[in-house]
Amino acid sequence: MKKKSLFLSYAWFLILVIAALVGYFLLKETGQRMNPPHALEAPTWRYCLGTDALGRDLFSRMCLGALVSLGVAFVVVSVSTGFGTFVGLVAGFFGGRTDRWLMRFADLMLCFPSFFLILAVIAILGPGFFQIFIVIALTGWMGTARMVRAEVLTLREREFITASRCFGGSSLYILRRHILPNSLSPVFINAVLGISSAILIESGLSFLGIGVQPPTPSWGNILTSGKETLGVAWWLTVFPGTAIFLTVLSANVIGEALKNDHEHS
Repeated sequence: MKKKSLFLSYAWFLILVIAALVGYFLLKETGQRMNPPHALEAPTWRYCLGTDALGRDLFSRMCLGALVSLGVAFVVVSVSTGFGTFVGLVAGFFGGRTDRWLMRFADLMLCFPSFFLILAVIAILGPGFFQIFIVIALTGWMGTARMVRAEVLTLREREFITASRCFGGSSLYILRRHILPNSLSPVFINAVLGISSAILIESGLSFLGIGVQPPTPSWGNILTSGKETLGVAWWLTVFPGTAIFLTVLSANVIGEALKNDHEHS
C-alpha cells in the first residue's frame, strides 16, 4: 500500500509538470480568452472542466495555475532552504557568539505568528507574485537552519573532520568538502515537505485576494471566483480544491517516504 501511494504521488507530480508545460507553451491565450456566451458552462467534451463566469476554459486556467503553484513552491523552497542551510552551517560550525546571535535571530522569527507576519509584509509591499516569494521565504527558513545546525554540531566532532584539520584543511574547505555533503539528505527531505506548505500558503493568500492577482490564474484565485457561484458552478470549487489537496498530500507522502528511508539507512 505504501509503495502504491508513493507511486501515485510521483505520478501526480509528473502530471502537474506536464500540465504546467502544456499551459505555458500551448494554453496561454486559451486560458485568458473570454467567451461570455459559454459562461459557467458545465464540463462537456468541448470544455472538459467547464468554464468560469467569463466563459474562460477552466482546464487551460488549471494548467496555468499548476505552473504558478509549482513555480512558487520550487523557487520559494529553494530560496528558503538555501538561506536556512547557510545560516545553520555557519552557526553550527563556528559556534560561540556567532551561533548564539544567529539562533536567537531564528528564535525571534519563530516567535512571530506566520500569518500576521505574512499580512504585515503584504501590507507593506502590496499583493503580487514577487511578494509571495518574499513572504514564504521569510517564514520558511528557520526550521531548516535549526536542523542543519544540529547536524553540523554532530558532524564537526567526527574523526574525519579532525583528520582534515590535522592535514591543514581550512574551515571553508571542511564546510564545502565534508560538512555540507553530509548534511544534505535531511535538508532535501525537509525541502520536499516544505513544498506542501508553500503551495498551501500561496493558495491561501490568492484565495484571500492578497496573493497572485487576476488575470494571472492560480488555484487559489480560481477558488475565490468559484465561491461566488458555488450553487450553480460546483466545478470552479471542486477542481482547484482537489488539485491543491492532491498536491499537498503527494508532497507529504513523498517527504515521509524519504524521511523513513533516511532513518533506516
